[in-house]
Amino acid sequence: MLPSTVLAVLAELAPAGADRVLDVTRGGQPLAWLDDAERAPRRAETDRLAALAALHRDERILRRGWGFLAGRTEVDGKVRKVRVPLMSQPVQLERGLTGYRVVPIGDVEITPLVADRQLAAAFEAAPGLAAPGWLDAIGSRAWLWSAAQATGLPVDAVVADRRKLPNDRIVLVATAGLFVVRDVYGPGLADSLRTWSRRDLSGTALAAVYGDERTDRSDDTPVVSPLPLTEAQARVVARVRTAPVTVVSGPPGNGKSHTVVAAALEVVHRGGSVLVATQSPHAAEVLASLLGRYPGPVPVLFGDAQRRDDLAAQLAAGADRGYSDRELRADADSVQLALRGVGQERARITEALDEEVRAAALPRWEPLLPELAADVPGAFTGVRTDDFDRPGLRGWWARRRLGVRGGVPAERVRAALTAAAAQLSAARLAATGGTDLDRRWSTLRYLEDGLARTAGEAMRRAARSEKRWDREARRGVAALATALRAGRNQRRELLARMDAAPLVRALPLWIGTVADVEDLLPAAPGLFDLVVIDEASHVDQVRAAPVLARARRALIVGDPRQLRFVSFVSTVDINEVLARHDADDRLDVRRVSTYDLATAAAPATWLAEHHRSTPHLIGFSARRFYDDRVAVMTRTPAAELADGIDVVRVPAPGSLAAEVADGIDVVRVPAPGSLAAEVAAVLEVVAAQAGAGTRSIAVISPFRAQAEALEAALVAAYPVDRIEELGLRVGTVHAFQGSEADVVVVSLGLLPGDPAGRRRFVADPHLFNVMVTRARHRMVVVTSLGTPDGLLADYLTYADTPPGPAGQEVVEANPWPAALHEELRRLEVEVRPRYAVGPWTIDLCIGPAEAPIGVFCEVHPDGTGAHLARRQALHRAGWRLADAFASRWAGDPRRAALELAQLKATTELTPGD
Repeated sequence: MLPSTVLAVLAELAPAGADRVLDVTRGGQPLAWLDDAERAPRRAETDRLAALAALHRDERILRRGWGFLAGRTEVDGKVRKVRVPLMSQPVQLERGLTGYRVVPIGDVEITPLVADRQLAAAFEAAPGLAAPGWLDAIGSRAWLWSAAQATGLPVDAVVADRRKLPNDRIVLVATAGLFVVRDVYGPGLADSLRTWSRRDLSGTALAAVYGDERTDRSDDTPVVSPLPLTEAQARVVARVRTAPVTVVSGPPGNGKSHTVVAAALEVVHRGGSVLVATQSPHAAEVLASLLGRYPGPVPVLFGDAQRRDDLAAQLAAGADRGYSDRELRADADSVQLALRGVGQERARITEALDEEVRAAALPRWEPLLPELAADVPGAFTGVRTDDFDRPGLRGWWARRRLGVRGGVPAERVRAALTAAAAQLSAARLAATGGTDLDRRWSTLRYLEDGLARTAGEAMRRAARSEKRWDREARRGVAALATALRAGRNQRRELLARMDAAPLVRALPLWIGTVADVEDLLPAAPGLFDLVVIDEASHVDQVRAAPVLARARRALIVGDPRQLRFVSFVSTVDINEVLARHDADDRLDVRRVSTYDLATAAAPATWLAEHHRSTPHLIGFSARRFYDDRVAVMTRTPAAELADGIDVVRVPAPGSLAAEVADGIDVVRVPAPGSLAAEVAAVLEVVAAQAGAGTRSIAVISPFRAQAEALEAALVAAYPVDRIEELGLRVGTVHAFQGSEADVVVVSLGLLPGDPAGRRRFVADPHLFNVMVTRARHRMVVVTSLGTPDGLLADYLTYADTPPGPAGQEVVEANPWPAALHEELRRLEVEVRPRYAVGPWTIDLCIGPAEAPIGVFCEVHPDGTGAHLARRQALHRAGWRLADAFASRWAGDPRRAALELAQLKATTELTPGD
């Protein structure tokens, strides 16, 4: 489909702008008036707001407002209560001895009731706006009155007494206040999409996603990254260099964010620019924090982000001169030198492993050696050639050198050469004391760490090159520093007037929310080389289209088995619009997410490895939702036995308690009859976890009303300092997609007599998958249902079944591991044969469950490349590793077992050695 058709359809299907919010206190939300806009006293209402903000720290619900319109007025034929600030800003409260300091963490924004964006930007350009003491400054009252008039509401007076607000008119209260915002909606996109439809979008990611065929020039240059990457992650990084569309999928905790960061650094290092669009400001902050761990370009967080002030200060201070081509060539030479060092060490290890493989094959050849030596004597005297089966003189001469007897076929000659190589390798190993690679592995890790640091430093300097930081770029950066300090509407106007190309060249990595991209960034087609859309299954096509239009290539990241976006467009409207534009079902915005759309344009790379949760916590999801395609890298002998799920059943009438396992005290709850019993049980669980030292606790529920009841109970039970200390958060399952915590407490919010629709809502596979995969170490399910059914019953049955060790494969088929296993058992060393971790198998796992050692007795059956990859993956997972090849002990398993037992007893080696 043509981009113009796509955008015309999306414009018709785009939802209208959100309803005007006239009352920030609706639903009983608190509003605390402030005598000083910079400080809040310690009193009940501000303590409650501080606690709410702490419980929802990822959502940033707390706002400071200046100049409130208050009263009642008729709107659309109905009398409406009005409590709305003319100007607001996301803030957090920092505790002091006598009160709280109000700390800005986001944009100053004029109320959306001022519909004219240019007028709103002009209001935000007022000198000293929202600065400390602004309300008392000369001209502030006039500003407030002008802004109040611009809303179109009938404001008739300015009042100072906020205790007696009118019920029959609207007044302006010229003071500050704190309030919370539960839901934030972006503006309608219909007009913007129509404007985009009139632009030439050929060659953009939008065109590629909807079917524009473009040549994918493959680039097979090895990936060199400051981040450790799996093979699948490295394939993604290589693909984003040139592919119009790259798609990444996988289960929770699989390193998708890690891959996004590596891909962004790669594109920037190659001279490109990257726009990362996330679902929420919290997700943007998470990616920015991850980027901050590695050297590279400083990301521009252009939306609602706390770090923007720091970036603005850095930009205003000016940049040092850019790095010259000569310096960058020196960096490239350093990377190549480090890369060669790693390659040489890997080659040495590979050579040693190949020698071990050849020698290990000798027993198979020994019965045939006399006959082979008679048929091809030269093979056993050191003659090496591959020309024996060539036609003509060359082949004749090679067979003559080998002394091949007449009539011996080529296969026989080849077998003789292989047997001779095995004999030679075995002799060399016997003469040199066998294969001992301990120092080689340490050297390789040292060199790989050095390569990562060198590559990262080269990326950092390349992002500040002279070519990027020319005069136009410096001018743009100075303008950006001004824009970042402006309010939201003013920044939108300033960014729209900038020459975007040199600005993006100097600052090539931008991060913000999907909503912020269209609301703030210049509408320039193909402005960025790569756009990343994170959690794309949760992003609808209407919001994604303007993001895709701003880049030439796209990396789409998502998981179709987690929560999807919610659309309120009717099927009738969709069918009518598609038929009128002769468009196909890809534009069914109700059912087709941005991720779904991308998978029709490009294959998805599956990232199978799971690094977040203990095996018991991820096991149900892995089996039920991912068909056992999850490689659990967190498995250890201790972790596999850890019961990670507790079920607290709210008791029937007459019962006194429900039990929580694993050392947590018995939970006593009131008699059932309402969901208040679940709330009480949750409070007991949180108290028990707090007492046990847990410092990352999330409390979630599928239902908004239950989440709000839990929130109220937690605010009443814990002061803000305790909430912050415990890392306590609360919200719905939808609010926690993309988040995680050490301990997650789920209140199902279901009663035995509830209608079937409520149960079906909880049992929705997408919601359920998210709900049960947020915990890193423990999940506690609080339920009032006596006899659940379906998915919920299956999960509770799984939770009630204690995990046990997986069945181990027999080792007798491999004589050396079997003999070593037997000798270790005689020495009373704990030993587990063929221990599986993710996609890998460890020959022998020895030692106590809390401090195991992985022992490799043979080279990986798939060859030396797989052996290196296995070792690297397990090292990153924190395993302590050792080699125990038979050649090292001349095939004596007793000597080998004695040394391994001694290794187990020492504490000198660190994890991964």
